[in-house]
Amino acid sequence: MALPRLPMAQWLLQQGYLKPEQLEEAQKVQQQTGQRDLARVLVQLNMVGEREVLQGKAQEAGLAFADLDRYTIDSSAINVLPERVAKNHSIIPIKKDGMNLYVAMANPQNIQAIDDAQMVSGLRVVPVQAVPGAIEDAIKKYYSSGQASSEAAKPAGGGAANPGGTGMDASMRMLMAEASAGRGASEDDAGDADAEKMAEQAPIIKLSNALIQQAIQDRASDIHVEPQQRAVRVRYRIDGVLLEAMTVPKNLQAPLISRLKIMAEMNIAERRVPQDGRIEVRNAGKEYDLRVSSIPTPQGEKIVMRILDKQSVMIGLDKLGFTDENQLRIEELVSQPNGMFLCTGPTGSGKTTTQYSVLNKLNTVGVNIVTVEDPVEYQLNGIAQVQVNRKAGLSFATALRAFLRQDPDIIMVGEMRDLETAEIAIESSLTGHLVLSTLHTNDAPSATLRMIDMGVEPYLIAATVMGVLAQRLGRKIDPNNREPYTVRAMDLKRFGFKVTDPEEEVTLYRGVAHEDNRMTGYRGRTGFHELMVMNAEIAELVVRRAPLNDIKEAAKANGMHELREDGLIKVLEGQTDPQEVMRVVFTAGY
Repeated sequence: MALPRLPMAQWLLQQGYLKPEQLEEAQKVQQQTGQRDLARVLVQLNMVGEREVLQGKAQEAGLAFADLDRYTIDSSAINVLPERVAKNHSIIPIKKDGMNLYVAMANPQNIQAIDDAQMVSGLRVVPVQAVPGAIEDAIKKYYSSGQASSEAAKPAGGGAANPGGTGMDASMRMLMAEASAGRGASEDDAGDADAEKMAEQAPIIKLSNALIQQAIQDRASDIHVEPQQRAVRVRYRIDGVLLEAMTVPKNLQAPLISRLKIMAEMNIAERRVPQDGRIEVRNAGKEYDLRVSSIPTPQGEKIVMRILDKQSVMIGLDKLGFTDENQLRIEELVSQPNGMFLCTGPTGSGKTTTQYSVLNKLNTVGVNIVTVEDPVEYQLNGIAQVQVNRKAGLSFATALRAFLRQDPDIIMVGEMRDLETAEIAIESSLTGHLVLSTLHTNDAPSATLRMIDMGVEPYLIAATVMGVLAQRLGRKIDPNNREPYTVRAMDLKRFGFKVTDPEEEVTLYRGVAHEDNRMTGYRGRTGFHELMVMNAEIAELVVRRAPLNDIKEAAKANGMHELREDGLIKVLEGQTDPQEVMRVVFTAGY
């Protein structure tokens, strides 16, 4: 008779790994921080080791636990799973028993890893819980380090797709043909049961996995799967611009959408209302979170997947495109013990990445950092992150009130959306806390007027706001495929270029279309920044509600470079071109 499963915490208590008072303390911390995973809290508080916690979770889920440091792995199991798959998903086969293959995994819920392992091995995969570090060590020990590392780095679909609708390589076409072979062209109106059955078949699994892996290899931030009248269009957002990656036959629409919804743990039978889900994937040894959203359209459900690279927020301020002057000023501002530092700009302008990079720099043992976000996009070790939950009554304002009783040093507010949130944030900065937050304004000086419009008293803004950073993201010229060209200096005057000779010519660079940059001439993005540092003159103008132009002129006299001027610096350095600066900076209202 099988032993009854126990919740992880009870199992740890029963085994003597955890004391009741420790559990009580950890549950309090979990409630205060909004952390969903009690196991993570226990490990972070050094109450229980990672190995013991994973044993408890495995017992709760009814899974076996493999201690790879003491386990001798079966060579016949290693032989049926290629090194490329093991490294890509950080999994390792440990035992082959008939048609069953026991695979040690850090995350036994990783459907994509299980699917890939089943397809390449031809066996039924039985997931086994193991410690992530032990899995990595075992991969190095039992596999040769030669060819697989290069294979793992290849795109899942092969070569990069071009921006047109014919961007699929031969591998992707073969996957579609294989999937279509088992599904007639007239079957696009089949029911849920048929779509779900197709979604569990190998060709559709391969196609959906390849679609995601190709997007990651192409550095996409979003995947759009868009049903149309005669086909399904798939687009990737790369460097902020949507490019068509492939066209999927209409008869694969239902199983493909169903497969993506299954991976995101969404209800595949519900197609009338929007749904949200999440997929965890691993590519080339890195972990990614995919935030999945579906909406009903007349042609079928449209799926959009936001790709979140967990390591992207650890890159540091020096990788975000700041000029040396701006970076030095920002580092001075955020090193202050109290005050408010704001980031402004439209959605997708990199505000969150900047804020996380600042937090990552400030995150030391000696400071207590708390954040309230909607949603929590990246998990940062050592920081208490709370996610807004309006249904439960947890708003930005209620979280901020609780923070003041948590003895914080630094508080990050995901966005100041209303007067109540702004007032509590200002109160926090006045009482000795450093507050980071964001606003939606076109430029830095407008942030003060936006707060006044929200109902904040001007004297409070002048007393608390230390600096405002407005930013945009623009594409960079591919450094390996570019060419010089000359323009008249007068053509750069609108960017703030000081023209001394009307006949003067300036040498700039532009990208050259190449398959490495998907024939666009651009590769990667950089930031355009406008940093307004508060001083006595600007504070006085804010208090007496001076016009925006007066505040802007005072900020420029204090050393602020406008967005267009910062863009010009990057143009003259050969990082980008004038057309890209115009596209992202010269917007309505600026």
